[in-house]
Amino acid sequence: MAPLPFSSPPQAILTQDELKKIAAYKAVEFVQSGMVLGLGTGSKAKHAVTRIGELLHQGKLTNIIGIPTSKMTHELASSVGIPLSDLDSHPIVDLAIDGADEVDPYMNLVKGRGGSLLREKMIEGACKKFVVIVDESKLVEHIGGSGLAMPVEIVPFCWKFTVERLRLLFDEAGCVARLRMDRESGEPFVTDNKNYIIDLYFEQDIGDLMVASDAILRLPGVVEHGMFLGMATTLIVAGGLGVRVKNK
Repeated sequence: MAPLPFSSPPQAILTQDELKKIAAYKAVEFVQSGMVLGLGTGSKAKHAVTRIGELLHQGKLTNIIGIPTSKMTHELASSVGIPLSDLDSHPIVDLAIDGADEVDPYMNLVKGRGGSLLREKMIEGACKKFVVIVDESKLVEHIGGSGLAMPVEIVPFCWKFTVERLRLLFDEAGCVARLRMDRESGEPFVTDNKNYIIDLYFEQDIGDLMVASDAILRLPGVVEHGMFLGMATTLIVAGGLGVRVKNK
Protein backbone atom coordinates (compact mmCIF):
# COMPACT_ATOMS: atom_id res chain seq x y z
CA MET A 1 0.00 0.00 0.00
CA ALA A 2 1.35 3.46 -0.91
CA PRO A 3 2.10 5.66 2.13
CA LEU A 4 -0.61 8.09 3.11
CA PRO A 5 0.18 11.77 3.72
CA PHE A 6 0.70 12.81 7.33
CA SER A 7 -1.87 15.09 8.89
CA SER A 8 -0.26 15.40 12.32
CA PRO A 9 3.31 15.63 13.63
CA PRO A 10 5.22 12.53 14.79
CA GLN A 11 4.36 11.31 18.25
CA ALA A 12 6.01 9.21 20.93
CA ILE A 13 5.59 5.45 20.79
CA LEU A 14 2.03 4.69 21.80
CA THR A 15 0.08 1.59 22.74
CA GLN A 16 -2.37 0.10 20.25
CA ASP A 17 -5.32 1.32 22.31
CA GLU A 18 -3.88 4.85 22.38
CA LEU A 19 -3.51 4.72 18.60
CA LYS A 20 -7.15 3.65 18.27
CA LYS A 21 -8.22 6.55 20.49
CA ILE A 22 -6.26 9.08 18.42
CA ALA A 23 -7.84 7.83 15.19
CA ALA A 24 -11.31 7.81 16.75
CA TYR A 25 -11.00 11.39 18.01
CA LYS A 26 -9.86 12.48 14.56
CA ALA A 27 -12.94 10.84 13.05
CA VAL A 28 -15.23 12.65 15.47
CA GLU A 29 -13.93 15.95 14.05
CA PHE A 30 -16.15 15.19 11.03
CA VAL A 31 -19.27 15.22 13.24
CA GLN A 32 -21.42 18.34 13.18
CA SER A 33 -24.48 19.33 15.19
CA GLY A 34 -27.77 18.19 13.70
CA MET A 35 -26.35 15.00 12.16
CA VAL A 36 -27.80 11.51 12.09
CA LEU A 37 -24.84 9.28 12.92
CA GLY A 38 -24.15 5.60 12.33
CA LEU A 39 -22.39 4.36 15.47
CA GLY A 40 -20.03 1.46 14.83
CA THR A 41 -19.11 -1.53 16.96
CA GLY A 42 -15.75 -2.56 18.38
CA SER A 43 -12.81 -1.14 20.25
CA LYS A 44 -12.12 1.72 17.82
CA ALA A 45 -15.76 2.77 17.47
CA LYS A 46 -16.12 2.64 21.26
CA HIS A 47 -13.70 5.56 21.60
CA ALA A 48 -15.65 7.55 18.99
CA VAL A 49 -19.01 6.92 20.67
CA THR A 50 -17.62 7.92 24.06
CA ARG A 51 -16.12 11.09 22.58
CA ILE A 52 -19.42 12.07 20.93
CA GLY A 53 -21.12 11.64 24.29
CA GLU A 54 -18.54 13.91 25.92
CA LEU A 55 -19.04 16.63 23.30
CA LEU A 56 -22.82 16.44 23.73
CA HIS A 57 -22.44 16.78 27.49
CA GLN A 58 -20.16 19.80 27.00
CA GLY A 59 -22.62 21.43 24.61
CA LYS A 60 -20.11 21.41 21.75
CA LEU A 61 -22.46 19.14 19.78
CA THR A 62 -26.25 19.40 19.77
CA ASN A 63 -29.22 17.72 18.11
CA ILE A 64 -27.36 14.48 17.37
CA ILE A 65 -29.21 11.25 16.64
CA GLY A 66 -27.28 7.99 16.77
CA ILE A 67 -28.14 4.74 15.02
CA PRO A 68 -26.20 1.91 16.69
CA THR A 69 -24.89 -1.08 14.73
CA SER A 70 -25.21 -3.55 17.62
CA LYS A 71 -26.83 -4.12 20.97
CA MET A 72 -23.45 -3.47 22.60
CA THR A 73 -23.13 -0.08 20.93
CA HIS A 74 -26.76 0.71 21.81
CA GLU A 75 -25.96 0.18 25.49
CA LEU A 76 -22.76 2.25 25.32
CA ALA A 77 -24.36 5.13 23.41
CA SER A 78 -27.30 5.22 25.84
CA SER A 79 -24.92 5.28 28.80
CA VAL A 80 -23.06 8.36 27.45
CA GLY A 81 -26.24 10.26 26.63
CA ILE A 82 -26.54 9.95 22.84
CA PRO A 83 -30.20 10.02 21.67
CA LEU A 84 -30.85 6.92 19.57
CA SER A 85 -33.12 5.90 16.71
CA ASP A 86 -33.09 3.46 13.78
CA LEU A 87 -33.15 3.27 9.97
CA ASP A 88 -36.94 2.99 9.89
CA SER A 89 -37.19 6.50 11.32
CA HIS A 90 -34.03 7.88 9.70
CA PRO A 91 -33.32 6.05 6.42
CA ILE A 92 -30.63 8.53 5.39
CA VAL A 93 -27.56 8.69 7.63
CA ASP A 94 -25.28 11.73 7.42
CA LEU A 95 -22.12 10.08 8.70
CA ALA A 96 -21.02 6.72 10.03
CA ILE A 97 -17.88 6.06 12.07
CA ASP A 98 -16.56 2.54 12.51
CA GLY A 99 -13.41 0.46 12.60
CA ALA A 100 -12.27 -2.27 10.23
CA ASP A 101 -10.40 -5.55 10.52
CA GLU A 102 -8.59 -5.13 7.20
CA VAL A 103 -8.16 -2.31 4.68
CA ASP A 104 -6.71 -2.92 1.22
CA PRO A 105 -5.02 -0.27 -0.99
CA TYR A 106 -8.39 0.60 -2.59
CA MET A 107 -10.09 1.18 0.78
CA ASN A 108 -12.07 -2.04 0.57
CA LEU A 109 -12.66 -3.45 4.03
CA VAL A 110 -13.11 -6.63 6.00
CA LYS A 111 -15.42 -6.14 8.96
CA GLY A 112 -17.37 -8.40 11.26
CA ARG A 113 -14.82 -10.14 13.44
CA GLY A 114 -16.83 -8.66 16.30
CA GLY A 115 -19.98 -10.27 14.90
CA SER A 116 -22.01 -7.20 13.87
CA LEU A 117 -21.41 -7.18 10.10
CA LEU A 118 -25.06 -7.29 8.97
CA ARG A 119 -26.26 -4.27 10.94
CA GLU A 120 -23.02 -2.45 10.21
CA LYS A 121 -23.47 -2.95 6.47
CA MET A 122 -27.14 -1.90 6.55
CA ILE A 123 -26.40 1.32 8.42
CA GLU A 124 -23.09 2.19 6.77
CA GLY A 125 -24.61 1.44 3.37
CA ALA A 126 -27.23 4.12 4.07
CA CYS A 127 -24.78 6.87 5.00
CA LYS A 128 -23.59 9.84 2.94
CA LYS A 129 -20.07 9.60 4.41
CA PHE A 130 -18.38 6.60 6.00
CA VAL A 131 -15.27 7.32 8.06
CA VAL A 132 -13.17 4.27 8.88
CA ILE A 133 -10.75 4.33 11.80
CA VAL A 134 -7.87 1.86 12.09
CA ASP A 135 -4.35 1.48 13.38
CA GLU A 136 -1.73 0.71 10.75
CA SER A 137 -1.66 -3.02 11.62
CA LYS A 138 -4.97 -3.35 9.73
CA LEU A 139 -3.48 -2.33 6.35
CA VAL A 140 -3.13 -5.29 3.97
CA GLU A 141 -2.04 -5.79 0.37
CA HIS A 142 -5.25 -7.67 -0.45
CA ILE A 143 -8.45 -8.77 1.29
CA GLY A 144 -7.67 -11.81 3.42
CA GLY A 145 -4.02 -10.80 3.50
CA SER A 146 -3.83 -10.74 7.30
CA GLY A 147 -4.50 -14.48 7.44
CA LEU A 148 -7.36 -13.75 9.82
CA ALA A 149 -11.09 -14.31 9.38
CA MET A 150 -13.37 -12.96 6.67
CA PRO A 151 -16.78 -13.48 8.32
CA VAL A 152 -19.97 -14.64 6.63
CA GLU A 153 -23.29 -14.49 8.50
CA ILE A 154 -25.55 -17.46 7.77
CA VAL A 155 -28.84 -18.89 9.00
CA PRO A 156 -28.39 -21.75 11.50
CA PHE A 157 -30.48 -24.19 9.43
CA CYS A 158 -28.17 -26.88 7.94
CA TRP A 159 -25.12 -24.77 8.69
CA LYS A 160 -22.69 -27.59 7.89
CA PHE A 161 -24.05 -27.72 4.34
CA THR A 162 -23.51 -23.96 3.98
CA VAL A 163 -19.99 -24.16 5.43
CA GLU A 164 -18.95 -26.70 2.82
CA ARG A 165 -20.41 -24.70 -0.05
CA LEU A 166 -18.57 -21.61 1.13
CA ARG A 167 -15.31 -23.53 1.37
CA LEU A 168 -15.72 -24.95 -2.14
CA LEU A 169 -16.26 -21.46 -3.57
CA PHE A 170 -12.69 -20.56 -2.63
CA ASP A 171 -11.04 -23.97 -2.74
CA GLU A 172 -8.38 -22.71 -5.17
CA ALA A 173 -7.41 -19.99 -2.69
CA GLY A 174 -6.79 -22.62 0.00
CA CYS A 175 -9.89 -21.65 1.92
CA VAL A 176 -10.58 -22.98 5.40
CA ALA A 177 -14.15 -22.42 6.68
CA ARG A 178 -14.99 -22.65 10.38
CA LEU A 179 -18.10 -22.12 12.44
CA ARG A 180 -17.40 -19.40 15.00
CA MET A 181 -17.76 -20.58 18.56
CA ASP A 182 -18.54 -18.59 21.69
CA ARG A 183 -15.43 -18.72 23.86
CA GLU A 184 -17.35 -18.67 27.14
CA SER A 185 -20.15 -21.14 26.45
CA GLY A 186 -18.45 -23.36 23.88
CA GLU A 187 -21.63 -23.15 21.81
CA PRO A 188 -21.92 -21.59 18.34
CA PHE A 189 -21.57 -17.80 18.39
CA VAL A 190 -24.97 -16.19 17.79
CA THR A 191 -25.28 -12.72 16.27
CA ASP A 192 -27.73 -10.02 17.36
CA ASN A 193 -29.89 -11.31 14.50
CA LYS A 194 -29.90 -14.90 15.87
CA ASN A 195 -27.66 -16.16 13.08
CA TYR A 196 -24.34 -18.02 12.96
CA ILE A 197 -21.03 -16.78 11.59
CA ILE A 198 -18.68 -18.76 9.38
CA ASP A 199 -15.09 -17.50 9.37
CA LEU A 200 -13.24 -17.94 6.08
CA TYR A 201 -9.44 -18.04 6.00
CA PHE A 202 -7.54 -17.73 2.72
CA GLU A 203 -4.03 -18.86 1.86
CA GLN A 204 -4.05 -16.87 -1.39
CA ASP A 205 -5.63 -13.76 -2.92
CA ILE A 206 -9.27 -14.50 -3.84
CA GLY A 207 -9.12 -12.26 -6.92
CA ASP A 208 -11.99 -10.06 -8.11
CA LEU A 209 -13.81 -9.03 -4.95
CA MET A 210 -17.12 -8.19 -6.64
CA VAL A 211 -17.19 -11.63 -8.25
CA ALA A 212 -16.42 -13.20 -4.87
CA SER A 213 -19.11 -11.10 -3.20
CA ASP A 214 -21.76 -12.10 -5.73
CA ALA A 215 -20.84 -15.78 -5.46
CA ILE A 216 -21.17 -15.75 -1.66
CA LEU A 217 -24.50 -13.91 -1.67
CA ARG A 218 -25.99 -16.29 -4.24
CA LEU A 219 -25.67 -19.22 -1.83
CA PRO A 220 -28.99 -20.02 -0.11
CA GLY A 221 -28.50 -19.75 3.63
CA VAL A 222 -26.05 -16.84 3.43
CA VAL A 223 -27.32 -13.62 4.98
CA GLU A 224 -24.34 -11.28 4.43
CA HIS A 225 -20.54 -11.27 4.25
CA GLY A 226 -17.89 -9.08 5.83
CA MET A 227 -16.39 -7.53 2.69
CA PHE A 228 -17.35 -3.84 2.58
CA LEU A 229 -16.49 -2.96 -1.01
CA GLY A 230 -16.35 0.66 -2.19
CA MET A 231 -18.18 1.92 0.90
CA ALA A 232 -15.51 3.82 2.84
CA THR A 233 -15.17 7.50 1.93
CA THR A 234 -12.46 8.47 4.43
CA LEU A 235 -9.75 6.35 6.03
CA ILE A 236 -8.02 7.47 9.22
CA VAL A 237 -4.90 5.50 10.15
CA ALA A 238 -3.06 5.96 13.43
CA GLY A 239 0.52 4.76 13.58
CA GLY A 240 3.81 5.36 15.31
CA LEU A 241 4.47 8.41 13.14
CA GLY A 242 1.13 10.11 13.65
CA VAL A 243 -2.34 10.16 12.11
CA ARG A 244 -2.82 9.84 8.34
CA VAL A 245 -6.03 10.67 6.50
CA LYS A 246 -6.97 9.37 3.04
CA ASN A 247 -10.13 10.46 1.21
CA LYS A 248 -11.70 8.41 -1.53
